[in-house]
Amino acid sequence: MENMRVFNSFVYVCSPLRGDIERNINRAIGYSRFVYAEGGIPLAPHIIFTRFLDDEDPADRKAGIEMGIQLLRKCDELWVFGEKITEGMDREVSVAKALKIPVKRFNEKCQALLLPAGDGYERA
Repeated sequence: MENMRVFNSFVYVCSPLRGDIERNINRAIGYSRFVYAEGGIPLAPHIIFTRFLDDEDPADRKAGIEMGIQLLRKCDELWVFGEKITEGMDREVSVAKALKIPVKRFNEKCQALLLPAGDGYERA
């Protein structure tokens, strides 16, 4: 296995889903590409889970959130994309902070957000 690329870490991609679901999934795919380009292994459960779960069905939504949290527990970092934090994203950030998983913030163009000191986020 010569010239095998070494990836730095598993990165949980945290971005909106609800609203324009297809548009938000396409954005999450782009964010995943960014994580990959930065040397991480992206995990974006909302890209996969929406293929077999219905986010409008409360039981499916709950299952998707719970499975996502289990994946988050396996990750080295959580990267939050977009200026707006949804309810689901807030839960993911809260879990990451409780588990002491580093959290980084980016805007929709994958540019690091400058946040005030003491906000609990690492600088990208």
